[in-house]
Amino acid sequence: MEWSKEERYRRLEDASAEEISELKARVDSCPWRQSYHIQPVTGLLNDPNGFSYYNGEYHLFYQWFPLGPVHGLKYWYHVRSKDLVHWEDVGIGIKPDSNFDNYGAYSGSAIEHEGKLYLIYTGNTRDEEWRRHPKQCLAVMDPQGNITKVNNPVISEVPEGYTEHFRDPKVWKEQDKFYTVIGAQRENETGTAVFYSSEDLMKWNFQGELVTKLQDFGFMWECPDYFQLQDKGVFIFSPQGLEPQGDNYRNIYQSGYVLGDKLDLKHRRLSHGEFHELDRGFDFYAPQTMEDTEGRRILVGWMGMGEVEYPTDKNGWAHCLTLPRELSIENGRLIQKPIKELESLRKKEYIVEDEACDEIKAYDELKGITYELIGEFKNHDAEEFGIEFRASEEERTVIKYDALQKKLILDRSSSGEEFGSEYGSVRACDFQGDTIKLQLFVDVSSVEIFINDGQEVFTSRIFPKKNSRDIRIFATKGRTSFNMVKWDY
Repeated sequence: MEWSKEERYRRLEDASAEEISELKARVDSCPWRQSYHIQPVTGLLNDPNGFSYYNGEYHLFYQWFPLGPVHGLKYWYHVRSKDLVHWEDVGIGIKPDSNFDNYGAYSGSAIEHEGKLYLIYTGNTRDEEWRRHPKQCLAVMDPQGNITKVNNPVISEVPEGYTEHFRDPKVWKEQDKFYTVIGAQRENETGTAVFYSSEDLMKWNFQGELVTKLQDFGFMWECPDYFQLQDKGVFIFSPQGLEPQGDNYRNIYQSGYVLGDKLDLKHRRLSHGEFHELDRGFDFYAPQTMEDTEGRRILVGWMGMGEVEYPTDKNGWAHCLTLPRELSIENGRLIQKPIKELESLRKKEYIVEDEACDEIKAYDELKGITYELIGEFKNHDAEEFGIEFRASEEERTVIKYDALQKKLILDRSSSGEEFGSEYGSVRACDFQGDTIKLQLFVDVSSVEIFINDGQEVFTSRIFPKKNSRDIRIFATKGRTSFNMVKWDY
């Protein structure tokens, strides 16, 4: 279904109670509603925003168009949690109802200051010719949860040399000064990021462009995020417009990071290594991180992709967020591990130890729709081995190791209802190891697979039938020993 401009920019307040009720009923009847992931009550969810810990709780907002599964007039929707696992819907956090954000409250971030939570975001405005004029705006949440917008933008103009693609401020504090990095596009249509500094979060001074080795790297950098971790500087961003290179950059848009020395704030210089994708799956974009009270750096991403129609669209909703991941650095790479709190979801445990030799094996204990599964493979000489899950006679999703190519491969060509196939049905990455450990978090319509304790991650939506419940272990042209531990969720 094609949505007109007028339909995309309708306000939630203009929809009747009957329309909202009918939409909610369509959403609730969807067979692919998730059981333990953050998902929208109706409409479309995209970027995580304002991820923070404040007043004894984790707070997370997300981009939300409430009236359908399309990118339209964006609100900030607010959820909160005490444990990063069980989330409570708070409701709308920011409405696009001011002259500086009346065409959308776009992405941004949060920081605590003087006992309040400051939310800095991009306000989208349009002129009569439909040209975009972005403003960087501020809203403040008090300890009671009341959110009040500051009356005027705190950054009202785009600096000279950059286009109207100028958005997604990420704020942090270093010593006594606040900094924000903003995703931008140069006038020559290459992507970059720029910096501002502030003493009080209200008045911002343009510092200039982030200096990196990536001078011609896509046409726009979205959702930039800079932080320090283990005495290193980490810069995460989502470059648009990268051409595929082998197994890399296979999605429409990418998300990744560079790692190096701490940012030289005076000269805005980041000395760094090569760009690495954060996730090897099909559906991951626009991640945002925060540091909690224990000093952990935690990441959440959008489990979706722009410009792809999803099977849930016909039920009036689209997308969810990933599970939170704790970040660390090992051997010059970012490691992503599912947060320990997720173990609280574990219910009944099943354990299978066996070996497979040129065969496919199934077990009565290993079935399900929502679960966590850890599979460890050792002593293998098979050319391929791995796991089929959410499987039936007709359907299966496959994660496997190809020992000849030394690649990990996720294949969703038979996962269920087809979507996004023009971008391929297989994702892969180079990987070597005598032991291969696969940790799968399977929900009703998604999977997140952590390889060898977070050295690589594959995140993907899948849309199988309810009777696709089997888990099978296989080895081709050789054998492998394996240990499987499954917990129902």
